[in-house]
Amino acid sequence: MAFHTPTIDVGPDRPAAPLYAWSVFAILFALMVVDYVDRQVVVSMFSHLKAQWDLSDGQLGALVSVVSVTVALGAVPLSLLADRWSRVKSIFLMALVWSLATISCAFAASYSQLLTARSVIGLGEAAYGTVGAAFLATLFPMRMRSSVLGAFFLAAILGSVLGIMLGGFIAERWGWQAGFGAVGVPGLVLAFVFLFVVRDYKTVALPVASSERGNARVAARAIVASLLRPRSALIACVGAGFQLLTLSMTYAWLPTYFTRYYGIAPDLAGAKAALVVLVGGVGALIWGVVADRLTPRFARARLFVPVVGAVLTTVFMAAAFGLLPPGNAQFALIIAGGLMMAVNVGPITAVVIDVVHPSIRATAASVLSLVQNLFGLAGGPLLAGLLSDKYGLPFALTVVPAFSLLAAVFFALAARTYVSDLKEAESARAQLDKGLAPQPA
Repeated sequence: MAFHTPTIDVGPDRPAAPLYAWSVFAILFALMVVDYVDRQVVVSMFSHLKAQWDLSDGQLGALVSVVSVTVALGAVPLSLLADRWSRVKSIFLMALVWSLATISCAFAASYSQLLTARSVIGLGEAAYGTVGAAFLATLFPMRMRSSVLGAFFLAAILGSVLGIMLGGFIAERWGWQAGFGAVGVPGLVLAFVFLFVVRDYKTVALPVASSERGNARVAARAIVASLLRPRSALIACVGAGFQLLTLSMTYAWLPTYFTRYYGIAPDLAGAKAALVVLVGGVGALIWGVVADRLTPRFARARLFVPVVGAVLTTVFMAAAFGLLPPGNAQFALIIAGGLMMAVNVGPITAVVIDVVHPSIRATAASVLSLVQNLFGLAGGPLLAGLLSDKYGLPFALTVVPAFSLLAAVFFALAARTYVSDLKEAESARAQLDKGLAPQPA
């Protein structure tokens, strides 16, 4: 596809003009909202789908998990393609695929067809978050990175809120098929807006000798070496996966829990669950800003803030479902847990981008996405569904948050090498700045 996409030479860490940077942020933010609306719209349709095809909780959980599985499988190769080819064209094509796949869910005549269509949604969404994060990291100064990325991933929370609310609302009135059809269209519109408004940035050369840049094998080795060198990034990725086990389980199963144990209709249950998700989005933004504000005084703040948040997630969520009956007190604790469970979203993404070579930012973010999706976002809904089938949903919602304690351990381990990894990455960026000549836009 030969679309004309001019580049902007912002360098590896030269911020763009504020008006342009925030305009691109707004479009990427809107696309991220749509991404997660399409991903999460199914969860408040569980009762309708269960009645239609007599599905188990494990099968319902798989409708959420399969998206994360295909996101994980496609994240690294598609992000690598975007890093070396074009961020703008890649995002455009991704939005087309996931939007068309969402619309196709409305025509599913069986569970297997719906599961297949949902898997294609994940393939389209596979690298969007990682490429979008890399794009924003290039447009904004490093001192704002946790805040900007936290705000960007706040869109994922808002999209989850809208998806949960719209799914239940539309399904109650016009059927679950209409829900998929309605939420698929906005992504198509935004894809073309992005293509014709946003300019790509100059692709940064890989850290290999100039005489070897045409050698694919050497380039591949350079990419792998650059990804493996900063240990703090890899360890933080594992911690993020554990933390998202709790988050994904909660977001997927709260509507069903409220329907079954609070005795309310699916649309009202979706609205109640959406409030918890919305609080999580506010928390993601708050903790990103807190980490940025603390970083000048405490170099490891982007990892210590998630440590505290992960521990509190376990305390609040396990107490809510394990010690309290359904009611106002339980819901208050769920809200408190919701405020904590997205604590890692901005800071950990910033950590990963902080410590890698600028030429592979989207690829490094895709490794984080791989772990988060294949392990965290895919594992939470499925694991909770299987535990629910065997021991009941309250038991599942009590046990799974214990994984957040493991997340805290890995975040603390990553903090031990973060400063040294950061110094090495800053040295690489300084060398690039010295050798980067201005290019016309």
